[in-house]
Amino acid sequence: MFDIGFSEMLVIAVVALIVIGPERLPKVARTLGHLFGRMQRYVNDVKSDISREMELEELRKLQATVEDAARAIETSVTTQISSTESELNKVAADASAALSGPVEMPPLTEPPPADVPVAAEAAAPVAVSADASVAKPQLELGLDAAPPAAAQKQA
Repeated sequence: MFDIGFSEMLVIAVVALIVIGPERLPKVARTLGHLFGRMQRYVNDVKSDISREMELEELRKLQATVEDAARAIETSVTTQISSTESELNKVAADASAALSGPVEMPPLTEPPPADVPVAAEAAAPVAVSADASVAKPQLELGLDAAPPAAAQKQA
């Protein structure tokens, strides 16, 4: 810290012994040791305060970047919501405008007259079987039929 070598410390000790004297030298050395310890604690406290402030500054910078990112996300979400809302309002307005006017149905085509026998013969099936009077569905699901006897016994 002070860049003092062993020979320099020895010279300081000899001078202190001569100036202070052998009776008061232990008391002065103890006082200097306490002062040196206080100085070291003070320096360590200052170092820890500086490092704490540096960490706080880093945390503040990090907090600022996170807040900026959150604001950017909030802004983008808000713009997306407003654009979607405006599109939905436009579609709703178009739908209400379409429904508010009179509904025009296209004219129905008239059925062919019953006195034309040629069209009726062309539409009729060529071969008529005995079961032609009963209409059968194309796909038999089994919902119309009665349940089997085993199912009736369990119920």
